[in-house]
Amino acid sequence: MSAAVAMVSQTQLPPEIQLAQRLAGNEQVTRDRAVRKLRKYIVARTQRATGSFTHDELLKVWKGLFYCMWMQDKPLLQEELGRTISQLVHAFQTTETQHLFLQTFWQTMNREWAGIDRLRLDKFYMLMRMVLNESLKAVRTRGWEEKQVEQLLELLITEILHPSSQAPNGVKSHFIEIFLEELTKVGAKELTADQNLRFIDPFCKIAACTKDSLVLHNIARGIFDTIVEQAPFAIEDLMNEMDAQNGEEEASDGDGESLEGSICRTDLEKGKGTEDDEDSAGPVLQFDYEAVANRLFEVASRQSTPSQNRKRLYKVIRKLQDLAGGTFPEDDIPEKTYRHLLEGRRERKMRRSLKSRSKNKRRRTGAGEGEEEASSPDLGSGTERKRSQKRVSPNVARAESGGQSGVHRRRKPRQGGRRVRR
Repeated sequence: MSAAVAMVSQTQLPPEIQLAQRLAGNEQVTRDRAVRKLRKYIVARTQRATGSFTHDELLKVWKGLFYCMWMQDKPLLQEELGRTISQLVHAFQTTETQHLFLQTFWQTMNREWAGIDRLRLDKFYMLMRMVLNESLKAVRTRGWEEKQVEQLLELLITEILHPSSQAPNGVKSHFIEIFLEELTKVGAKELTADQNLRFIDPFCKIAACTKDSLVLHNIARGIFDTIVEQAPFAIEDLMNEMDAQNGEEEASDGDGESLEGSICRTDLEKGKGTEDDEDSAGPVLQFDYEAVANRLFEVASRQSTPSQNRKRLYKVIRKLQDLAGGTFPEDDIPEKTYRHLLEGRRERKMRRSLKSRSKNKRRRTGAGEGEEEASSPDLGSGTERKRSQKRVSPNVARAESGGQSGVHRRRKPRQGGRRVRR
């Protein structure tokens, strides 16, 4: 009789509570099945016009997911589960429910953080990284719309970094540490310098007004100092991109008269092996250093900004202004190396110009009629150049004429300290 009563009471529980109980079950098979059922339930419910989740319902769901991750052993299985959980955000069919799902995740992490033991800490660090990554991907699927970006940033700042937030220091510090890294992974190929400035603008505001010295230090170090430190790597990546575009332009001229024995720097780098690949691989975020410095100065110079915040931010501003003027605070790529890269680009442009004049002269004399089609402008290549110029910051766009600036590169871990780039 009691078993029958328990069964009836179990079926009367809301679906969210039933799923949460199964997600926190002792058996992995039960937990895995519950995660799959949860995804189907989210899709089915949010497809209905009146099927939106409430805040309390999603808090219950996240409590079950939290303990689902808590119970999972073995690093590879933890990584797989973390990826599956974080990708649940894409099962929600509306932006509002997506944001509510993300909001309740960070609220759950804030609430449960103090109870996480040292042995389980890494798996939840990983889960936070994965959820942030999928959050940015959700915005990317909507074309990086300004409204979507602002809503996501407001959600993250409110729940994690705002003075009224209940987030523990561990959550705050880890979020600041991974933000630029995950933004680079998701959006470096598409985002412009102006869009990247919009992404770090909330950090500028918090750094200027926070009374938490730890938050100020972490933002200054994890966001602004990172941009400054990675500038030399970004400059070299930009030069590589320019070389690659030049190679495409020269190939599009294609009359078979390529200079024998001339080797582009990108061709040399292809044969270097794997030693430098870990530092040079992948796209980079692009920043207009002057614009970032101006924005920081705007918030730091306000009368309401605490003096210690203003002093710390002014140091960052001076570094950014130096970068905008072409002066590197590090010795990784000195100014003379940068000038050498620019001179090499000018020499290649001059060779292409002489080559083009020679072909035009042959056409006027009637020679090379069969080559006319091959030497016509490559519209595809022109489109690529236009896209690249759109993404490059104003300071970087002046590099061809002798100006100097750069873009941000995601910092990669290096063994044995900083590696010197030559």
